[in-house]
Amino acid sequence: MAGHFESLPGGGAAVALDEVEISILRSLAVQLMELIGPGEEPVEGDDPLAALFTEGPSEPPADPALRRLFPDAYGDDTDELRRAAADFRRFTENDLRARKRDDALTVVRSLDALASAAAGEGGGVLKLTQDESRAWLGALNDLRLTIGTRLEVTEDDESERLYRLPDSDPRKPMVMAYLWLGGLQESLVETLMP
Repeated sequence: MAGHFESLPGGGAAVALDEVEISILRSLAVQLMELIGPGEEPVEGDDPLAALFTEGPSEPPADPALRRLFPDAYGDDTDELRRAAADFRRFTENDLRARKRDDALTVVRSLDALASAAAGEGGGVLKLTQDESRAWLGALNDLRLTIGTRLEVTEDDESERLYRLPDSDPRKPMVMAYLWLGGLQESLVETLMP
């Protein structure tokens, strides 16, 4: 189980994590929440239906990592597609941001519970329900997209370039995190397959 998720009887997944892994995952999830931003705070007394029609941004984010997390829906080949993408973004991005924040928060909370339960033991076995597993999968994907964007990873050079970085390269720790998260993500996907 060390280093990868395994299915639990009755659904869900489990993975053994040591203190360092818990700390790294928690730190990355917190940084992801900070990157995504705090979101809109509901105003007391607001009509709950009005929240459904709250408009979000219509322009793509300036940060390349956020652009990767919140891409345009239709591309930008024509003015009509740009307008459609802006409309789609305006009515969906706030909800998407909230879901991504919730996924990352699920990671933080489950890691905090594990660290608390395994205090002084050097780590423990994280057990997730099916819903928590899906939230973890979303957060792991978002973390990989973010790190991959920062590292300028492309599909063509991912395996070649990343594995051959010298230890002296300052990107090496992030590359190692990117590859490790990929292994976690892949094994978690396998636990969710029927």
